[in-house]
Amino acid sequence: MQNLLELARLKGARFLQSSTSEVYGDPLQSPQVEDYKGNVNTYGPRACYDEGKRAAETLILEYRRAYGVETRIARIFNTYGPRMRPDDGRVISNFVVEALLGEPITIYGDGSQTRSFCYVEDQIDGLMALMASPDWHQPVNIGNPDEHSVLEMAEIVLAKTGSGSKLVFCDLPQDDPMIRRPCIARAKEVLGWAPRVGLDEGLEQTIAAFLKELDNGQLHHVAAQ
Repeated sequence: MQNLLELARLKGARFLQSSTSEVYGDPLQSPQVEDYKGNVNTYGPRACYDEGKRAAETLILEYRRAYGVETRIARIFNTYGPRMRPDDGRVISNFVVEALLGEPITIYGDGSQTRSFCYVEDQIDGLMALMASPDWHQPVNIGNPDEHSVLEMAEIVLAKTGSGSKLVFCDLPQDDPMIRRPCIARAKEVLGWAPRVGLDEGLEQTIAAFLKELDNGQLHHVAAQ
């Protein structure tokens, strides 16, 4: 990170940090606004990723203050779409692959935890808008505020794929966030950006892409979340 920031300083380049909603930890407020300081366990199985991203944001801020580097910070929420790796362990890729292969769909906990899913094209449009913004250095949430429970997502995927897969419930991992929903008021005001692709359309595109991989013999068993 510091090497990249040094390069941006030397070349006078604009620097974009792909941060994450994980900086909010297991939030106690919803939706999550950028000024929310989060509820993060600094000593747990998720801590390395969460704290690494928080530290990166701090380093970026200091490079802006000390050296005037033009910086942008995007806090990215759950993203999905075609070309997802089938074994990357994300909710939608796991569910779609398991459904298409007729394997049990694994749900951690009781499935009541929520996520907000942003289609990849919307995500890219948001990042491009942030990079093109004239002078904005505060973090910006880039995500879709349309919130669904994990159990609801499994049922939607089953319906859309026509799969007969059964639901299997496992223990919830430590520090798994129970709610995840971005407030995108800042993105709307500063960037003029909001997601355009709804969940139905986005899932259909994603399932079609995975079906193509299945037809080509490229779809294999999904990795554990």
